[in-house]
Amino acid sequence: MDTQTRARFEAQAQIIKAMAHPTRLFIVDRLSTREHCVCELTGMIGQDVSTVSKHLAVLRNAGIVQDEKRGTQVFYRLRMPCMLSFFSCVTSVMKSRAEAQMELLG
Repeated sequence: MDTQTRARFEAQAQIIKAMAHPTRLFIVDRLSTREHCVCELTGMIGQDVSTVSKHLAVLRNAGIVQDEKRGTQVFYRLRMPCMLSFFSCVTSVMKSRAEAQMELLG
């Protein structure tokens, strides 16, 4: 593998790693409908502001979400709505695996 190809796959892996946590997947799912402030996400997730902010920072650093400060609140939204295609693909893989398991039982 040449250097440029390796760098491209490493960059892609960083984005996938940022998504590899249930809370961050939940955040991306919630942001797929509309933007939310940190306080709203904290209430939905049931964790403290510090923890939710750390998850949001991981997503922001990966380029998945963007933030906008309005007064004392920070609002987040999806930077790239194509992340929803990723969710759809993961769901398809899950269904395929479940079907294969059911075939083993039947």
